[in-house]
Amino acid sequence: MADAVHHDLVVRARRALVDGAWREASVAVRDGRVVAVGGLTDQVDASVDVTLPDDQVLLPGVVDSHVHVNEPGRTEWEGFATATRAAAAGGVTTIVDMPLNSIPPTTTVDALEQKRAAAGPQSVVDVGFWGGAIPANLGTGDLRALHEAGVFGFKAFLSPSGVDEFPHLSTEQLHQAMAELAVFDGLLIVHAEDPEGLDAAAASPTEAPELPSGGAAYDAFVRSRPDVVERTAIEHVVDALRATGGRAHVLHLSSATALDTIRAAKAEGLRLTVETCPHYLTFDAEHIGDGATQFKCCPPIRGEANRELLWQALVDGTIDVVASDHSPSTRELKFAGGPDAAHGDFDVAWGGISGLELSFRAVWTGARQRGIPLEAVVGWMSRGTAALVGLPTKGRISVGADADLVAFAPETPVTIDVDDLSHRNPVTAYDDARLFGEVAATWVGGRLAGPSAPPARLLVRPDTGVAS
Repeated sequence: MADAVHHDLVVRARRALVDGAWREASVAVRDGRVVAVGGLTDQVDASVDVTLPDDQVLLPGVVDSHVHVNEPGRTEWEGFATATRAAAAGGVTTIVDMPLNSIPPTTTVDALEQKRAAAGPQSVVDVGFWGGAIPANLGTGDLRALHEAGVFGFKAFLSPSGVDEFPHLSTEQLHQAMAELAVFDGLLIVHAEDPEGLDAAAASPTEAPELPSGGAAYDAFVRSRPDVVERTAIEHVVDALRATGGRAHVLHLSSATALDTIRAAKAEGLRLTVETCPHYLTFDAEHIGDGATQFKCCPPIRGEANRELLWQALVDGTIDVVASDHSPSTRELKFAGGPDAAHGDFDVAWGGISGLELSFRAVWTGARQRGIPLEAVVGWMSRGTAALVGLPTKGRISVGADADLVAFAPETPVTIDVDDLSHRNPVTAYDDARLFGEVAATWVGGRLAGPSAPPARLLVRPDTGVAS
């Protein structure tokens, strides 16, 4: 790769995942893009020349398509400064921010501009934004306006979201939203739990009267959000796809009982994609103690056998991608209602897992245990998520791609200490977990990410004509 042109950076690795295949490589970067990939020892004129040690591999940066940052309005839960530092520390070079938990939610162009103003000066990784579909902005022109402003799609809840500013859609409104988005081929991303099923579960007596019926009991919490609630909601999404010809993505699949419905919809040719999350692939209900509300999320973490079926569905392609669903809160909210600062009440504690910094390592640890190769994890969490949101220059190392690169030591064991993590509030379900993989360096657009780095880019869909 001898070249008289000066480059900003070259990274050399004995194992680099280039265009999805392992090879020795030198990756040369100029103006934020990969401009050449050559042999390990090729002469390259570059301002910075880095050779990775033999225990590290060079990967494309993770694209996390499901992150709740909460700024403005609830920055005490998580803000762009802390969230993007956590992302970079975990090898995540792009996040796409969810429209709720901030005030205002991203349901109008004005609210989107407030998000961009908050994110722009603080973010050390690239940031894109989802819009929101709520009853009040259906049929108003707000969805098309947000689409034209560059959001990557629209989040909708089919059951109460947990915050008053973001009400859920009825089944009729789900069809209305999908029909409205189908006009401009917008993507609807769906929190799929059926409210009638939730109400029925709350009203039904426990199947095991000797067990506690709520509060601190994790088993009762899982029974309050049974598999049928997810499965029914996904069936509603499939019906809406069939009726409108639109596109939909099922968020955070936890229940393996919905897999047959998903497989049938895909076989029918409906445009449906599905994600699951690291916590559903890592933890299981049998090992979550009562009062351990750091594990509370909706839908819930289910049993070990269910977890293994999710892994199988990833391998066979039924589930398309993995994203963190990083949904933090203050420690007080996360352990609300409990007898002390480390135990909460599942009925009132905030439901969300803080895992942005650890998501890639958690999935790699589970894959490694099951004999699944590292490149498969990259496919689910980098290339796949980049394809989901429509960012063709992300999620891969190849000429013309963004120079979002990660030096990763896959065989290094790490015991997680929540106090060492970068997200805002020191609580996570992964505290004291033993994971494999250490992120040694993260480059975003060819620049080493960190507190002293210049702000990264705010992203829009490439087809909008709006500049990033």
